[in-house]
Amino acid sequence: MNKFIFRTSVLVAATLAAFTLSSCSDSNDDMMTDMAFQRTITFENVVTPKDFVQSGSFQGTVTPPTIMPGQSVSFTFNAGKTQALMFATMYGASKDWFFASQQPGIKLFDSNGNAITGDVSSSVLLWDNGTKDNTTGQAESKPIMQVPNVNASQLMKLNLAYNDVTSEFTLTITNTSGGTANETPFSPGVWAVSNYNGSQLLNSAPFFTPNALSNPDITDIAQMGNISKMTTKLNANTGIMTGLSPALIVVYRGDKNPMYELGKTDSGMGLKDIAQFGNVAKLQNSLKSLPNVKGVYVAGNAPVAPGNKVSTSFNAEPGDKIAYATMFGFSNDWFYANEQSIDANTKGDISSKTSLYDSGTGIDQYPGAGNHQALFGGTPQSENKIISKVGIQYPVPAVQNVIKVTVN
Repeated sequence: MNKFIFRTSVLVAATLAAFTLSSCSDSNDDMMTDMAFQRTITFENVVTPKDFVQSGSFQGTVTPPTIMPGQSVSFTFNAGKTQALMFATMYGASKDWFFASQQPGIKLFDSNGNAITGDVSSSVLLWDNGTKDNTTGQAESKPIMQVPNVNASQLMKLNLAYNDVTSEFTLTITNTSGGTANETPFSPGVWAVSNYNGSQLLNSAPFFTPNALSNPDITDIAQMGNISKMTTKLNANTGIMTGLSPALIVVYRGDKNPMYELGKTDSGMGLKDIAQFGNVAKLQNSLKSLPNVKGVYVAGNAPVAPGNKVSTSFNAEPGDKIAYATMFGFSNDWFYANEQSIDANTKGDISSKTSLYDSGTGIDQYPGAGNHQALFGGTPQSENKIISKVGIQYPVPAVQNVIKVTVN
């Protein structure tokens, strides 16, 4: 009888203990659920668009630095499909003539996207700036017009070479005017490649407008071979810009960011798709299958242009963390992501926690001027390197000057 009472007492005690523990557990779960919260995360593209992705100048090697008959000068630049090269240099033996191509510049790719190389002298034209009488040199005010009866391609030879890996061109300008009726030196000159926003060039008439009155910048080149005004203008309006892709946000538990790991190669879960093409679908599905992931969200459904922003709400509980990634759109395989761990309950501007990364999956080209970039309908040439921070090879704007991330 005593043994039965003891066993019954133990059973009752165990049952009560189990019930008590279960009640505590249920209470804690209810408490966690009661403490669940919702936040809204916003990604804003704050980059300042610039007319030109690259620009520069060229000059001869003598003093003064003119390019005399028989001499050549070369410079390199980057470009993708739809982009063109504009340059200008004075026809030295004139009152106000200058060499340049039609706007927006020398065509660099054919209709199939293949680089144009070799002799492109037919692209150069000779222009009368319309600011001085060609005989007396007296000031006048006429529209910029082509000089009649002079074949510019007989005076200047242009040759293009191309490196497909870097999407880099080299233009060689040779003064072939020697011995002709129009023998002339060339002045120092300027060149530029207009930025492309995915649908059009930001500046389709970089230096001048044919059949319109001239401007002070090109006038100084045409009359004096002085490039200082144009160089100042180009420097102020040249810079890398970018769009952003829709952003992927993940809510997770633990110490490891489930999106990427610095210093390791791409895991194949889908980060490459974001970094190369701005496509979040693969990584979104991969993250949903991870045990430590509590939610996956997408902000936006189209490229985010400068001045625009996208947002999404997410649900979380105390102890959760968030991570995010969005493509640097004008690159081969770069992405913005949070470098530091972020508590999901954080509020305010978290841009300082963001860094720019190279996924190591595609060979880099000049941002916004690489023919293998998705911006130009290209596919990056494959490489297999570790995920790393983007360095200083290219003059990329600081993170805070491109993307702003806030949580409210």
